[in-house]
Amino acid sequence: MTNLHTRTATELAELIRSGEVSSVEVVQAHLNRIDSVNSQTNAVTVVLEESALAAAAEADRSLAAGEAAGPLHGVPFTIKENVDCVGSATTNGIPAFTGMMPSIDAPVVARMKNAGAIPLGRTNMPEMGLRLSTDNPLRGRTVNPWHPMLTAGGSSGGDAAALATGMTPFGLGNDIGGSLRNPAYCCGITSLKPTQGRIPHASSLEPQDAGMAVQAMLVEGPMARSVADLRLGLEILAGRDIRDPRSVDASLKGPEPAHRRVALATEIPGNPLPAETIAAIEQAGAVLAQAGWKVETVTPPELEQVTEVWGYLFATDFGELVPLIAPIITPELTEILTQLTERYQPTISNAAVHTERSRLTRVWSAFFADYPVVIGPTWARLPWAYDADLDPDTGLDVLIDTIRFITPGNVLGLPSVALPMGVADGLPTGIQIYGDLWREELCLDAAQAIENVVGAPLPIDPKS
Repeated sequence: MTNLHTRTATELAELIRSGEVSSVEVVQAHLNRIDSVNSQTNAVTVVLEESALAAAAEADRSLAAGEAAGPLHGVPFTIKENVDCVGSATTNGIPAFTGMMPSIDAPVVARMKNAGAIPLGRTNMPEMGLRLSTDNPLRGRTVNPWHPMLTAGGSSGGDAAALATGMTPFGLGNDIGGSLRNPAYCCGITSLKPTQGRIPHASSLEPQDAGMAVQAMLVEGPMARSVADLRLGLEILAGRDIRDPRSVDASLKGPEPAHRRVALATEIPGNPLPAETIAAIEQAGAVLAQAGWKVETVTPPELEQVTEVWGYLFATDFGELVPLIAPIITPELTEILTQLTERYQPTISNAAVHTERSRLTRVWSAFFADYPVVIGPTWARLPWAYDADLDPDTGLDVLIDTIRFITPGNVLGLPSVALPMGVADGLPTGIQIYGDLWREELCLDAAQAIENVVGAPLPIDPKS
């Protein structure tokens, strides 16, 4: 069967289960695609060819023998370089970390393997995951497959570019400041940032425990080219793991909302939205209106304050961390991180920061009681030139202006789907769909209804 690299993970799983194709064929098709286009994108940093083909052969043998098959039996996936996968280094995009070999898989990798999926390769990221653009001195720059002079997003930019070009059907990334959603928007794929605690995060490498910014805001999550793949990924990845004390077992489905209302956020305080973005948000609203939802244009509460608290949380932890990591990261990144921590030195006590975070979460939950689904921009700006975030004079403003609707997901722990909405002026456009805590299914339901009309993205050949 040809063009296997264009199929989604769920489609590939069904083809393998039915015997229409073998896992070896599927893995080889994606290895061939990596050979064909990765030199133009630099998205996949380490290709696990030998182990992937061996695992695929074993998947085919076990299926022929009638053994139990997981939901992603024989399907390849890729893994960001800050997620532990035994047999390859967890480099975090840092030259000094090339020998950091994990002793056990991260929970998300172990669960993907238990579901029958096969690690295909490691993907690129910025240094320590601390940029909105994917570039580092160890692996180099990941090129946006839509436009080589624009950022691919960060920090899970390698997986996003690999998905956009058909090198993988499924990726694992993480998110503390939009790192699942930023590159999904820039590269035209979809991702799910889950509720904090829904999917466990853990590493076998030191330091195994992090400060409050990471504890409060960092999540692991799936990246794909279809909403169905995100939903299946959530089912596979969710649940308690003892290595993550914040992780919980919680139902993946809640009660029917009291109100079938959608809030469209077409105005973001502090930054006028591009016309293309507003058009995408309004198109999504029109689709849901046709599906029976009441759609209203409403600005969610206290967006500027949410971003301030994100900055406070980040500055509290990373203000102490930046001097420690400065010797192993580039001077340009050190400068921007220093500016960020200086700008967001809290004007209130650390206890008051966390009190404010709790208050804002409560305010937003009340908002979700009236509007169970909120649709707005992923980025509040269009994709920018790849090093605009490092400009010593304007880089910090670029960063903050870009993530003005990203920060609620991290500060408040909310679930969110980044959904592509087609192409405008040669670039992918998209939206972000928020729901209340633990209501990923509402985000996914809305995303599926929209995708059914707009269509799911197909892989592209990188543009030169």
